[in-house]
Amino acid sequence: MSFETTGTIASFGGKLLKLAHQSRATACQMKLNLYLPPGASSSKPAPVLFYLAGLTCTGDNGAEKGFFQHMASKKGIAIVYPDTSPRGLGLAGEDDAYDFGSGAGFYVDATKEPYKHGYRMYTYITEELPHALFGEFKELDGKRMSITGHSMGGHGALTLFLKNPGKYKSVSAFAPITNPTKCPWGEKAFKGYFGEEDKKRWSDHDATELLSHFKGDTDILIDVGTGDNFYKQGQLLPENFEKVAKEKGKKVNVRYQEDYDHSYFFISTFADDHVEHAAKYLGV
Repeated sequence: MSFETTGTIASFGGKLLKLAHQSRATACQMKLNLYLPPGASSSKPAPVLFYLAGLTCTGDNGAEKGFFQHMASKKGIAIVYPDTSPRGLGLAGEDDAYDFGSGAGFYVDATKEPYKHGYRMYTYITEELPHALFGEFKELDGKRMSITGHSMGGHGALTLFLKNPGKYKSVSAFAPITNPTKCPWGEKAFKGYFGEEDKKRWSDHDATELLSHFKGDTDILIDVGTGDNFYKQGQLLPENFEKVAKEKGKKVNVRYQEDYDHSYFFISTFADDHVEHAAKYLGV
């Protein structure tokens, strides 16, 4: 599977590639951004940090406003910024709301009609995309991957880490939806992608539920802004995740950042910390 490079942008001494490729998992063309840090080469491949964006976002938001490249360039880490859903499948209702369908794939493989045809972001992120990237870009070290994300993407980062022990060296999240089976965003998405009756599958994509029976060690960094309206509205529920972590003896560091909101002003302020968190486990 080959990528089309539609743009190359100098960034913090490295280069940001704007890429497009055809995906079997999502049945459409997918666009993404790939940051290659200075010095990355086939003889010295860079470890990789995946950044999963939130509702309404594309692969451009984190690349252009997150400032992850700043610390990634210093640490020699490549960053992958995927899209958040398939685009233009023409499914009934996929463009009707900001929190379901286009821009809101929730990093799951849908099982309900019609969304099971293309809305397979779990397979795309965990299997198809990394396989394609590591096959084509020899500057990337496919044996060293970490993952982070924001909001819906924070949910994605946490669940992908917890569902795939050993695949990712570390995980962190910004304002993640940590308990989607208990919040309006998650309930709407899971009902639409899985159906109301399949509650087992709901739990299989809920970070709080997954943490309760996760067997491995954890060192999870989470930042949440106290001025975040979605936090105040009960969409994120980090306190539920913290409670399970304490009960199960898991290392989870939730930092409540005074007055910060849900925006990229918040993300960019603490991006360096999350790249450094990944760097500890990526060996750089």
